[in-house]
Amino acid sequence: MFGAIRFGEKAVLVGVINREQSAVQVQEYLDELAFLAHTAGAEPVKRFVQKIEKPDPRTFIGSGKVKEIKAFCEKEPYDMVIFDDELSPSQQRNIEKEIGKKVIDRNLLILDIFAGRALTAYAKAQVELAQYQYLLPRLTGLWTHLERQRGGTGTRGGAGEKEIETDRRMIRNRISSLREELKDIDRQMATQRKNRGELIRVALVGYTNVGKSTLMNLLSKSTVFAENKLFATLDTTVRKVVLGNLPFLLSDTVGFIRKLPHQLIESFKSTLDEVRESDLLLHVVDISHPNFEDHIRVVNETLADIGAFNKPFILVFNKIDAYRFEKKDEDDLSPATRKNLTLDQLKSSWMSRLNDPCIFISATNRENIEELRNTVYEQVKALHVKRYPYNKFLY
Repeated sequence: MFGAIRFGEKAVLVGVINREQSAVQVQEYLDELAFLAHTAGAEPVKRFVQKIEKPDPRTFIGSGKVKEIKAFCEKEPYDMVIFDDELSPSQQRNIEKEIGKKVIDRNLLILDIFAGRALTAYAKAQVELAQYQYLLPRLTGLWTHLERQRGGTGTRGGAGEKEIETDRRMIRNRISSLREELKDIDRQMATQRKNRGELIRVALVGYTNVGKSTLMNLLSKSTVFAENKLFATLDTTVRKVVLGNLPFLLSDTVGFIRKLPHQLIESFKSTLDEVRESDLLLHVVDISHPNFEDHIRVVNETLADIGAFNKPFILVFNKIDAYRFEKKDEDDLSPATRKNLTLDQLKSSWMSRLNDPCIFISATNRENIEELRNTVYEQVKALHVKRYPYNKFLY
């Protein structure tokens, strides 16, 4: 519907330190924001951080920091300023007016990425709905040419105001139309799920870019698109998998992320029906990420939000090849570090006690995949026996 970012635009990133996030956390969050910007096609080249007790109602950050960013942008050829937090429509307008550059927040950045990643009609409709919901309260700021039309006093009923009201009405109508369209697709998908029979259903969940699609391809011998970028997969993919002589359905869907825009959560809740209606979850975690504990928390909170938190799950720590990237020499008697932990040492670490069962793998290098397959088999078998006790001869 609209593109916030053009490929190659240079961006300044802005984060804040407050009671909820420390200086170290803010740098980690800005790393993720930079990755998001790269995924959208921008080039993040400068960071600004400010410590504030609470956001300024007018410009979110302090006026001094706004002037500092403005002075920097006037000296260097930057195209936009990206905030790691959600900005109100008025804050976005005020900052743009002060700095003289395009200003977007984390929400719009993620919406822009989703728009570029959506391939099916269903995903496109979901993203378009979220975009319009984001756009509606911001129409005045986006129609910058209306400032010239307003001119002096007594112009509230002029052409500019009428144009905005017309656009608001059109957007509300389109939002209503998209909701009806999605309801129809949801009914079709619900029927499809019922027609799949009574096979046990397993869903891959996790933070974005943890390797779910790679694992999906490995377990199901399919070719789901997998790429080292955020939100490589938006559409739900379901494949029939057979381990031993036991069939089940395996689904992969959109990854979760910190501060996911509420418009997207609402739009994609129906997509996550595969997760909500599954019998078993494979919670995939990127063990090599320094902030993986926070990722686990975000995923658990999102699962709780969609009503899927209390399901049985297998905790799968992926990318152990990136976590322990140095092999320890046999004659090296120094204590092992995270750079050279063996698989057995990982299994006896504090991470293994976060859940039972807990598996450590490398989907890319196919390391310890057999143990994962055996664990999934045993979990699915237990669910199948409980549901169909008369089918025990299958095992």
